[in-house]
Amino acid sequence: MKIMRLFLLNKSKTFRSKDIVNRSRVNADTVRRELNLLASVGFIKKSHSAPSDFSFNHSFKYASAFEELLIRSDSLNKKAILDNFKKVGRMKLVIVAGVFIKNNDSRVDLLIVGDNMKKRKIEEGIRRIEAEVGTELAYAVFDTEDFLYRLKMYDKLVRDILDFPHEVLLQVKELSTPLFKKD
Repeated sequence: MKIMRLFLLNKSKTFRSKDIVNRSRVNADTVRRELNLLASVGFIKKSHSAPSDFSFNHSFKYASAFEELLIRSDSLNKKAILDNFKKVGRMKLVIVAGVFIKNNDSRVDLLIVGDNMKKRKIEEGIRRIEAEVGTELAYAVFDTEDFLYRLKMYDKLVRDILDFPHEVLLQVKELSTPLFKKD
């Protein structure tokens, strides 16, 4: 499913099998086997010039059905997303938008606000989610003080996240509702 999502969300891109292993976080033997299977049923096609390059087959007749099943179905699992960031610091606010709520117009897919945040751990969590979702995520991470300052100053990025469709997964009391009123 991870490999299929990767191709469905990146229909115009060509991937080397090595890149598919990295992006999907599936072992090389499994990727090789699955790519051969997906190519044999016509879901993807091999490049004639480079045999290790694959791209989505736009003439695959079941593409829309698979897209409905793998992309448009509700793939938001709040607990799984939050679990990816358990050890990144003291999270105070986690907001999802974009790919998680099926809104292509969002500037970011994920916003994390907290204190004592560990950048490397956050990036590891992002990579795990990207492998599950099948696409790169646009994300923003702020420490609490910086976020509150940006909110007060009507920072465009912060306002765009809060004023447009999103879902709050985690919110502590100090960042409660009055902060998010539209003025």
